[in-house]
Amino acid sequence: MKLNGPILLRLQFCLALLSCLFFQNRLEAQYAPYFQNYDLSQYNAGNQNWGISKADDGRLYVANTKGLLEFDGFKWTLNPLPNKTTIRSVHAVDERIYIGSYEEFGFWERNKLGQLSYTSLSESLKPKGILNQEFWQIITMEDAIIFRSFLNIYVYKNGEIKKFEPPSTVLSCSVIEGVLYISTLTNGIFTLKDDQLISFIDHKDLVDAKIITITKKNDQFLISTSLRGIFKYKNGVLSPFKAEINPIIKEQQLNEFSEMGNGNMIFGTIKNGVYVTDPDGKLLFHIHKENGLINNTVLSQFIDDDDQLWLGLDNGLASADLRSPYLFYNDVSGNLGAVYDVIKYKNTVYIGSNTGLYYLDKDNALQFIDGSQGQVWDLNEIEGDLFCGHNNGTYLVKDKQLQLISPHTGGWVMKKVLGTSKTYIQGTYAGLVKFKKEPAGWTVKHLGQTTMPIRFLVLEDAYTAWAAHAYKGLYKVKFNNSYDTILEVRNYEKKGLWSPYNVRVNAIKNDICIKTNEGWQKYEPLLDSIVPYPLLNENFGKNSYVISEDDITTLAVKNINKINFKTFPNNGLKSSLSNKYFKKRLILGYENISKLNDSLFALSLNNGFMLFDTTLNPDSAPLQEPYFESILINKQRIALDTIKTLELPNKFQALTVALTSPKSKDYFFEYAMGSLDTLHWYKMENDKLEFSNISYGDYEFRFRTANHLGKKSASRSLMVKVLPPWYRSAPGYLLFIALFVSTLTLFYYLHHRKIKKEQMLLHLKFEEEQKIVLKEKAIENERRIVELKNESLQNEVKLKSKQLANTAMALVKKNETLLELKREILLHRNSFENHFSYKNLIKKIDTSISHKDEWKVFEYNFNQVHEEFFKDLKSKHPKLNAKDLRISAYIKMNLSTKEIAPLLNISLRGVETQRYRLRAKLELDSDQSLTDYLLNFK
Repeated sequence: MKLNGPILLRLQFCLALLSCLFFQNRLEAQYAPYFQNYDLSQYNAGNQNWGISKADDGRLYVANTKGLLEFDGFKWTLNPLPNKTTIRSVHAVDERIYIGSYEEFGFWERNKLGQLSYTSLSESLKPKGILNQEFWQIITMEDAIIFRSFLNIYVYKNGEIKKFEPPSTVLSCSVIEGVLYISTLTNGIFTLKDDQLISFIDHKDLVDAKIITITKKNDQFLISTSLRGIFKYKNGVLSPFKAEINPIIKEQQLNEFSEMGNGNMIFGTIKNGVYVTDPDGKLLFHIHKENGLINNTVLSQFIDDDDQLWLGLDNGLASADLRSPYLFYNDVSGNLGAVYDVIKYKNTVYIGSNTGLYYLDKDNALQFIDGSQGQVWDLNEIEGDLFCGHNNGTYLVKDKQLQLISPHTGGWVMKKVLGTSKTYIQGTYAGLVKFKKEPAGWTVKHLGQTTMPIRFLVLEDAYTAWAAHAYKGLYKVKFNNSYDTILEVRNYEKKGLWSPYNVRVNAIKNDICIKTNEGWQKYEPLLDSIVPYPLLNENFGKNSYVISEDDITTLAVKNINKINFKTFPNNGLKSSLSNKYFKKRLILGYENISKLNDSLFALSLNNGFMLFDTTLNPDSAPLQEPYFESILINKQRIALDTIKTLELPNKFQALTVALTSPKSKDYFFEYAMGSLDTLHWYKMENDKLEFSNISYGDYEFRFRTANHLGKKSASRSLMVKVLPPWYRSAPGYLLFIALFVSTLTLFYYLHHRKIKKEQMLLHLKFEEEQKIVLKEKAIENERRIVELKNESLQNEVKLKSKQLANTAMALVKKNETLLELKREILLHRNSFENHFSYKNLIKKIDTSISHKDEWKVFEYNFNQVHEEFFKDLKSKHPKLNAKDLRISAYIKMNLSTKEIAPLLNISLRGVETQRYRLRAKLELDSDQSLTDYLLNFK
């Protein structure tokens, strides 16, 4: 394989990176390229993976315990064999995927519906031809496919199968320069020429050696064995391959071997993961459980054209990007914890974490520095000394030991005072602390005034600093000339700051830049205020923030799904880190990129860190245009090879489009509807998109591949025509015309019939109206007679009312006369000689005033006029006595108190008393008139 310039540059960088980091000839466990594990919960199949192959279209195929696993870079799909047996080998050639199983071998091929269907090749050899055989290897030799079991070799070519039986157990097959080499257990190595097995090497050192594979380098053969290491064979001489890797694979039991295009070798072992060496066998990487590999037993491996290594493990799968210039230090023991800072000091890598301070020894093993237990925030090389900002204070690190020089807790950040010599200001839990290097050593002084926690600190000039509170607020701090005292601390929360929470402050190109929850702002000295900074909001993004050190010319900007490395203000994007490298491993809110040398940087992670060079952009591989994996209409698949324009019935339930883009990496899909000028792209949650309830018409759906770095592929379109409802089609229109003509005819007939019917009804109506008129006249006459009778009765009532009133007035006059007479007699009673005669006369007068017969006559006449007034009043108010009824009658007649008094033979005051008692019995409210109540009583 030939390597292009960028690939060679990356590989050279990897080697340079290794030489910078490590001090011995061999690389120890923790450093490894980026790799990713896949456990059972991700691919949902069996735990053991016996073979791996990759097709030309980018799909990965795995021989799994439960069947054929397929991975398109987005999702895993399991395809079980018809007999449900374990697949032991897989080999993708063109559009076919050949597999080997127990007493079975054949191939899978994708049909026109986009589904894999299986064809057995061994069916013709059954039942005796392949009994008790499992096929462990499949390889290609020119236009032939070779299937290997432990007993036989089967060559499938031009639709025919030929069987070859080596003299002993077949361990492996290799194709070199078009020649098939067959390795056996006890009889050495054979070649297959003209359908004949010819002995190639028969040496005692290869007996029972379990040969894994044979390769050729230059003019010599390399023979890799399971327990005896690697042999080289040249000019008929077999000798051990003297390399660093040889004793390692002897001890760890080699099981798989692959060779990269640049000559590097990959050794998969049974006991301890996979080893990567250079062409001379010098160890470069070791990927195993101690640095994160899910399982140490490598059952199969495959290296593709992009140097992507795939490992089939005894329990799971893994992939490693051997072309990536990124290296990872992983501590799976959990001792290291969350890393907050990394620094290289005097050729030693120091790591500060939440559990303390560590360093890597000459073998790159993690070593803890005693006394450093607790949170380490900051590591800085200042004036030739290594400072450690710790939860307990600030330490100097000397000879891998700690020396406390500042008891002020929480050393978050330290900055050099501008224009001064050897003077520094540190932000701590309790405010600002001054450090100055004197001839006798470092002096430390707390600057007083402020005791607030300061996590972010930048210096605007020699005497001015900007400090961001750890949780809330932004402050401008003024120092005196000797930096011994803080002169002023001003809170800028009310000076235009969008949000006082989660404030970060950075010095970017001579500007004091402030990041808040709402976006980027900057300090404007002329206004002495915080103003918006549109340039940073546009270039960096409102939700991004800087996680690199201020003295780095290339800024590291953390976004939601990536880290961009930018130069400012020209917005030059130098490179990007996808979140696949740090997903779920960043310490949120405390992300940090440390500079180890001019081009080498470390990104702090949970349980480790990542090394990279920002001069390269390893994620530059183009995205592949997606294509359709399946299309379903109402859950029924349709043929993919005939798709031009999909026609859907009007009331279809669902259209499901499944996409794939196997040659793309770390991708997702987007879709849009409409023309190219008005496209709005939407992210798909998975590889499938379902449409329903689409109105009739013509639609163009566009699909493309994208990633979190903002890259997009070319789009693929799908034309869809939703048919109109039946009433919008030609038959529907004909039916509407027929219905319209029929409706007109029916309307004319019904209208003519209606006219005749209405004429008849009008005649009948006229006759009926005549009857009604005559009847109404008779009713009118009767009504007039009744009115006349009523008028007569009303006149009679009026007459009786007058008579009643006259009677009452007559009684009044009579009683007044009698009362007057009584008063006169009472005045002259002394003139009576006979006292008995006097009393008798008074008694007669009183009897005449209250004569009961007169009242009965009055009551009778009153009831004639007022229709049972007494009866109804008594019924409604049963507590009324006869006197109450009499006074009620007089009031009803609208007689005054003065007129009532003689009728009752009582005084005016007595009448008032009677009226008061009557109101109480009638239960009238205070604002209700007694007279109105009785006048209106019916």
